Amino acid sequence: MAKDLEDRKDPFCFSVASLWEVAIKTSLGKAGFTVDASQLRQGLLREGFQELGIEAEHCLAVQHLPWVHRDPFDRLLVAQAISSERTLLTADRTLERYGPAVHWVGGKEN
Repeated sequence: MAKDLEDRKDPFCFSVASLWEVAIKTSLGKAGFTVDASQLRQGLLREGFQELGIEAEHCLAVQHLPWVHRDPFDRLLVAQAISSERTLLTADRTLERYGPAVHWVGGKEN
């Protein structure tokens, strides 16, 4: 991954898995969580982010991940990054233990 996020050759993308997680949290009425997944998607697309769909190979790759993290969405995001040869940017420091496919950008220290 480039040292500077602005110095990159590939556009940023977002995973459909993240939209799915947002939609679930919103539908559960999670306290303090009022994000509309459809509006989030439209905003990301408008800003030039590319959408990364969930492919069978991503789901199958999850079975080979060590149990560093228990959250199924985070595990799928890591599997997508590895399978797609991309870098997952995360605010969850625990995910860094999956190796070079994950880059911590600040936030939650575990």
